[in-house]
Amino acid sequence: MPVMRKTTQLRRLLASRELEFILEAHNGISARIVEEAGFKGIWASGLALSAQFGVRDNNEASWTQVVDMVEFMSDVTRIPILLDGDTGYGNFNNMRRLVRKLEQRGVAGVCIEDKLFPKTNSFIDGERQELADVDEFCGKIAAGKDSQTDDDFCVVARIEAYIAGWDTREALRRASAFHAAGADAILVHSAWSTPEQILEFAREWANRAPLVIVPTKYYSTPTQVFRDAGVSLVIWANHLIRSAVDAMQETARQIHADQTLVTVEDQIASVKEIFRLQGADELAQAERRYLYESRRDTRAVILAATRGDGLDDLTQERPKVMLPVNGKPLLKRLVERCRKQQIDSVTVVAGYKAEHIDVGGIDIVHNPRYADSGELTSLNCARPIFRDDMVVMYGDLLFRSYVLRGLMESDRDLTVVVDSHYNSATSSGKPDYAYCSVADDRSLWGQDVLLERISPDAHSADGAAHGRWIGMLRTRARGREWLENALDALADSPDFDRLGMGDLLNHIVARGHPVRVIYIHGHWLDVNSIRDLEQAGRFTAGQR
Repeated sequence: MPVMRKTTQLRRLLASRELEFILEAHNGISARIVEEAGFKGIWASGLALSAQFGVRDNNEASWTQVVDMVEFMSDVTRIPILLDGDTGYGNFNNMRRLVRKLEQRGVAGVCIEDKLFPKTNSFIDGERQELADVDEFCGKIAAGKDSQTDDDFCVVARIEAYIAGWDTREALRRASAFHAAGADAILVHSAWSTPEQILEFAREWANRAPLVIVPTKYYSTPTQVFRDAGVSLVIWANHLIRSAVDAMQETARQIHADQTLVTVEDQIASVKEIFRLQGADELAQAERRYLYESRRDTRAVILAATRGDGLDDLTQERPKVMLPVNGKPLLKRLVERCRKQQIDSVTVVAGYKAEHIDVGGIDIVHNPRYADSGELTSLNCARPIFRDDMVVMYGDLLFRSYVLRGLMESDRDLTVVVDSHYNSATSSGKPDYAYCSVADDRSLWGQDVLLERISPDAHSADGAAHGRWIGMLRTRARGREWLENALDALADSPDFDRLGMGDLLNHIVARGHPVRVIYIHGHWLDVNSIRDLEQAGRFTAGQR
C-alpha cells in the first residue's frame, strides 16, 4: 500500500472535521520523539529552532540553516512538518525560493506571519512591532502558492493583529485578504492569558478557511472550548525545547555538584535509547545486507567443560561457568561481552553438568570425555563450527570491554592477549606465562610484539616472563589454517588429551607462524577458587 504524501497528510489535518494537534520539534531526535508519541504532525518552531542553535528568535539563524535542520527532521519521520517560516525570510522572491527548497526536502507546509523582516518574537514587546502591508503580504502568499509544484503543499497565513494591539476587525480584514490571496489556512495569534480574542475571531471567521491556534499563553483553556469554537488545528508550540532545557540544567547542576555520574545515570535516558532513536538498528541491518566484504562473521568458541575443582561444593550441581557473580552467571557475562562486539555466533564446549547451562542465544557442543581430557580435546570437539574469523576463550574469564574490542580490531592472522601487569605470586590456577619479542613499553604506541612461547614458569634462564596469557585468542584468514594444522599434528601425540592451549600456541610459533601480542595492564581475572569468586564480585560491581 503506497504511503500518503506528507503534503496530503497536512492538508487533511487542516481540513479534518475533528480537532487535530501537532507538537513542536527542533531537531531530528525531537521530531522522532513527536512521531513516536502519536502526533500526526510536527511544528518546526522558529523559537525552538533558533534556541537549539543558541541564538535569538530574530532571524539570527539564516533561513538556509533552518531549512537544513528541518531536512534532518523530515528525513527521520513519516509525518508532515509545518515550518514556522517567520516572515518568509524576505520579500516575495525569498518566499518563492523558500517554498521550492521546502518541497525538495519533504516539508509539507510553511506558516508565515504578517510582520516585517527581520522578525521579533511575538511575546517580546508585541505591541511595538509593526505589521506588514496587507497588499505586500498578499503578494508574498501568492508568490509562494505559484511556486509550489505539489498541489497539496500548504501555506498558512499567521495574523499578528492582536499581538500588535489591533482589534478583531483588523484581524478579520487581514485574514480575509490573505485567504483570498491563496492561504490554505489562517493562524490567529494572541498574547492574552485567556482565549477571548481567539474565540471572538473564530465566531466572526465562521470557518471560511481552516483555523489554527497556538495556545501558549492561554494554555489553561479546556480543549473542548477549542472544539466548540470550530478550531481545526492546535499547535503545542515550544514545549519540547522548554522541557529539554529544564532537564539539561538540572542534570548539569547535579553532575557539577556531585562530581560523579552515579546520582544522575538512572534518571536520564540510556545511551542505548539514544542509539535507538538515531536508528542504529536499521544501520546494523543495512550493513548486514550491503557491506558484504566488511560484514563481521565472527564465531566465539568458549571452553567450558570443566567442573572447577577449586570451588568445592559450589560446583557440585552446576558447571563453573554457571556460577553467579553479582547475580549473573559467568557464562552470561561472557556472552554479553561478545554481543557488544557484534559477535552473535557463540558456541560453548560443555562437559560437566552441561544440562545445567542455561544461557540464551548460544550453541552447545559436548565433550563427552571432559573428565579425562584437556583443553585441546574440547577445542577439537568444536572443529565442525570453526570459522576463519574466530575468538577462542576460557569460560571462566571476566574482563573489561576494551580487552575484547582491542582483540577484534587486530588485523593479524593470529592474535593473543597478554597481561603485562601480572603478579606471579598471587596468580591462581595454573597460569600460562608469555615470553614475547618485546617487553611491554607503553611509550611505544602500536609496537609490533610477537609471541615467542607460553610457559608454566614465570622465570627462565632468559629472565622473567613478559606477561600472562589470559586465555583469549583470535584467528583470521590463515590463522584458522595454522590452528587446525596444529591440532592435527598434536593429535598424533600420545598425551594429546593432557595438552592445553599453551601447547597449541607453542606448536604454531615453532612452525614459524607470527602470533601477535596485544598487551593489557590488568582489568581481567579468571575464577579458579573461592577467593577468585569473591574478587569477581568486586570486579563486576556496578556492571550491568
